[in-house]
Amino acid sequence: MYKTLYNDGMKIGVFCNRAAPKFARVEEKLLKLLAALGVRPAVFERVEEIGDVDVLAVLGGDGTILKVAIEAGRRGVCLLGINAGNLGFLTQFEGEQVEEAAELLAHGYPFETEERSVLAVQVGKACYYALNDALFQRHYTAEADNNVVSVTAEIDGKKVDEFIGDGIIVSTPTGSTAYSLSAGGSILTPDLSAFILTPVCAHSLHNRPIVYNDRCTMRVLRGGEENALSLYCDGRYVCDPSAKEEICLRKADFSVRFVKRKDGNFFDKLLFKLNKWSR
Repeated sequence: MYKTLYNDGMKIGVFCNRAAPKFARVEEKLLKLLAALGVRPAVFERVEEIGDVDVLAVLGGDGTILKVAIEAGRRGVCLLGINAGNLGFLTQFEGEQVEEAAELLAHGYPFETEERSVLAVQVGKACYYALNDALFQRHYTAEADNNVVSVTAEIDGKKVDEFIGDGIIVSTPTGSTAYSLSAGGSILTPDLSAFILTPVCAHSLHNRPIVYNDRCTMRVLRGGEENALSLYCDGRYVCDPSAKEEICLRKADFSVRFVKRKDGNFFDKLLFKLNKWSR
């Protein structure tokens, strides 16, 4: 879904992954360019600090964007990604395009924005969120005779299938180009109101990725007490659901907005990134 962000008094923030010198160099250049254009952005070093800005320029790779996305979405902060990492499916600019990014931030009003859906994963009384995906993966234990996991998926109360293998991925359209793609899942365009269920190394050839409407609720059921299961959201470990805890996945009541370049094209970016990835 595309929207336009109008606000002449736009407040700009900058968040940088400073884990590597190359990220800091890109940040330094961006701040100098913005200063020359008369923009004094707020600079954040920790996710908890993010607030009181309309647009947040995020410098790093997709991992950095995923790190801040949920907090930004909850606060209604729009993201503009500048790729200082390796792949950068979620970014609008590459590292060498900092000048263009600065010009857009300073004089690009009104911004055209793109909304990305978020997964809400309810485990018992706890709720976790994912912009990309939720991974239910077998939990390795030295004592187990069999380290595969049996997982049954239900959508709106109807059984989809039983998946025996390494686990399953439930992905948003945004995450369809991430782990789900590596596991053989389909690519979904960002504007689709859908999620995708992708088995990971299933022990049956009939198990295939399934795209379903994001208005539906999915339940994940374990095959038994002996099936140890771990949950990861956007690549980060969050918990080991117990056999007694109910697991439900649905669309969150908030989304994450991204600034969209006026000349941006999903398929151009996809082709560029896939060619870069396949080298």
